[in-house]
Amino acid sequence: LTEGGGGGENGAPPPAEGGGGKKKGKTVAAKEQTWPEPTVPIMEVYPKKDFPAGEIQEYLGLNAYRSTKAELKEQEKAESYILEEAREGAEVHRTARKYLQSIAKPGELMIDLCEKLEQKVRDLIKAEGLGRGIAFPTGCSINHVAAHWTPNGGDKTVLQYDDIVKFDFGTQVNGRIIDCAFTHYFNPRYDKLAEAVKDATNTGIREAGIDVRLCDIGAAIQEVMESYEVEIEGKTYQVKPIRNLNGHSIGPYQIHAGKSVPIVKGGEQTKMEEGEFFAIETFGSTGKGLVHEDLECSHYMKNFDAGHIPLRMAKAKELLGTIDRNFGTLAFCRRYLDRLGCKQYLLGLKNLCDVGLVQPYPPLVDVKGSYTAQYEHTIYLRPTCKEVISRGDDY
Repeated sequence: LTEGGGGGENGAPPPAEGGGGKKKGKTVAAKEQTWPEPTVPIMEVYPKKDFPAGEIQEYLGLNAYRSTKAELKEQEKAESYILEEAREGAEVHRTARKYLQSIAKPGELMIDLCEKLEQKVRDLIKAEGLGRGIAFPTGCSINHVAAHWTPNGGDKTVLQYDDIVKFDFGTQVNGRIIDCAFTHYFNPRYDKLAEAVKDATNTGIREAGIDVRLCDIGAAIQEVMESYEVEIEGKTYQVKPIRNLNGHSIGPYQIHAGKSVPIVKGGEQTKMEEGEFFAIETFGSTGKGLVHEDLECSHYMKNFDAGHIPLRMAKAKELLGTIDRNFGTLAFCRRYLDRLGCKQYLLGLKNLCDVGLVQPYPPLVDVKGSYTAQYEHTIYLRPTCKEVISRGDDY
C-alpha cells in the first residue's frame, strides 16, 4: 500500500542498501517500535529521517507528463524538507491511531481515551512548543454529532457498544499539519455506512489533482456516497453526504487555508494547484445530511488574520498571551487550557471570541437519532505526483 519502505510491522526501517556513502561520526542505530503500546519517538525509529512515504497516485490526462519531467523532480528535491515534515507527522498519526484503535473499547470514558491519545502523540512526536506537537483537539463525535465534539473537563461520557465515533486528530511538525480521521464502532450494523463514506473519501482523493475544479470533486463524492443504502434496526436509509461539511486546503499553522472541497455537486469552480496540501474528508449520515451547531463548545482557534485588538479585560489579555505562546493559530480546547493550569478563564475566553480574536467552533450535529460517519486523509499535490500522506494499512 505504501511506496518507499514501511519496514516490518513494528515500523522498523528497511535494511540499508549496500554500505556506500561517506561516514560522518557514528551512525545512530534505528530503534524498533514497541507494541502493543508504542513508546519510541518516531524520529528514533527513523533516525535518518527516511520516514515512510504515503500512497503515491500518478497524475492523469494533461498532467501525466509530470511523473517523468526532470525539472519537476529537481524542484521536489529542493523542497524535500516539506515532505520530510509531513511524513514524520503522518507516521506519528498512523502509530498513535493504531494505539487508539486498540484501547477504544465499550465502557471507556471518552475523556480518558482522548487524554491517552494526546499524550501518546506528544511522546511520539517529541512535542516542543509550537515547533512540533498536536495540531488540534481530538474530535470524538458520537452518533448524530458529526464533528467538533471533544469532552470538556469533568465530562463523564462513556463509549457504548452501539456508538459510532468519528476520531479526528491532527499532528504537526513546523506547522505542517496532518489532518486525518476515521470512524470507530463495534456493532456491525454500521458496516455499510462506514464503507460508503470510506469509498466516498477515496473517490475524492482519486479525483483530486493539479488543475482539477473543486466542484467536480464534490459531484463525484456525492454520486458514490448516495449509491449506498444502510439498514439499521429494520429501517433502510440512503446514505446522504452532509452537504454543509467540506474538505479544505491546509497551510502552515493554518488548518483551513481558504479553499473548500465540497462533498456534493454545485460547489465553486476554483481549481487545485501544484504544491497545495488538502484535507479530503467526507461525512455520511442517515439523517438530514445537514448539520447545525449545538451542545457545549470545546473547540476554539485564534483567527489567522487577527490584527491587534486592544483588550480591557485583564483575564482576556492574560489568556491571549497563553494562547499565543502555546497554540499560536492552531486550534485548542478547554482541556488544553486546564492542562496548562489556566483557572476561571471562561469569561476571558468569551471576551476574546466577542472581539473577534478567537473563533469558537461548537459541535456540529445532524438530527437526533441519526448516525454519521467520517473518513479523512491529508494529500499533497507534489510537482510529480499526488501523495496521500496519511494513508495507512488501516484505511
